[in-house]
Amino acid sequence: MKNEKGCAIFGPAGNSDDFFEAGNKSALEAPAWIRKHGLDCYEYQCGHGVRISEDAAALLGEKAREHGILLSVHAPYYISLSSTEAEKRDNSITYILQTLRAAKAMGADRIVVHSGSCGKITRKEALSLASDTLTRALEQAEKEGYGDIYICPETMGKVNQLGNVEEVIKLCQLSDRLLPTIDFGHVNAQTIGGLKEKEDFAKLLDALESKLNPYQAREFHAHYSRIEYTKAGEKKHHTYDEVEFEPDFEPLAELLAERGLAPRIICESAGTQTKDSVAIQELYQRKKENQ
Repeated sequence: MKNEKGCAIFGPAGNSDDFFEAGNKSALEAPAWIRKHGLDCYEYQCGHGVRISEDAAALLGEKAREHGILLSVHAPYYISLSSTEAEKRDNSITYILQTLRAAKAMGADRIVVHSGSCGKITRKEALSLASDTLTRALEQAEKEGYGDIYICPETMGKVNQLGNVEEVIKLCQLSDRLLPTIDFGHVNAQTIGGLKEKEDFAKLLDALESKLNPYQAREFHAHYSRIEYTKAGEKKHHTYDEVEFEPDFEPLAELLAERGLAPRIICESAGTQTKDSVAIQELYQRKKENQ
């Protein structure tokens, strides 16, 4: 399935508290829940390991197609493309392939991958290691029949992690089969409040447009939530109603509408991700109507 709307689309990461409070039991019920709320996409979470069977993944895919929901999958959090240990980099490729296998079974067209950390090496050295790992993952994915699924390196939230905007762009320049995952909460936390004004968001979008291909820049993957941070970066995810935390979505909504961009925006609020997906979608739609 593809984004046929030609505009930004919205949906939750995993299942919100009210999903279970409403009596739902498993992710198989998520597509109907998401469609009921007027949303268009869902990110299945494999952060702690790829534990879904291929049969269950296929059934989730059937439910998603039935309700017109686009799927993505978040790969395990412990992937480290930039580890100085060769075994950990090789294991990360294995985890990426496991995620791609699940994505293929459910008909998801993209997976989100963490880049890793810098540790005691320079950012340049970490980026070089990550680039090699990602290139080998792409080669193996092609061999195993997963070349039609985008791998989406994510911007990270802590200062010492690999994955600022420029680094993610450089990773995505390796292949057209890569899409950036721009986590706006992470970017704001890693830059210690760097996304405040509309022009801050504009510079980020300008960088995508000037350095990536048109599809990567227009239909990029995205995460959004308000995130509390310290001088080390990301500390805690919050809800959209907790307006004392950043970043605000309004300037981004204006830019997406003005520029006609069509990212897939996954809301990662703490427990309120469905409700908050609806809220930011409504804000975006109002901005779009004013164009």
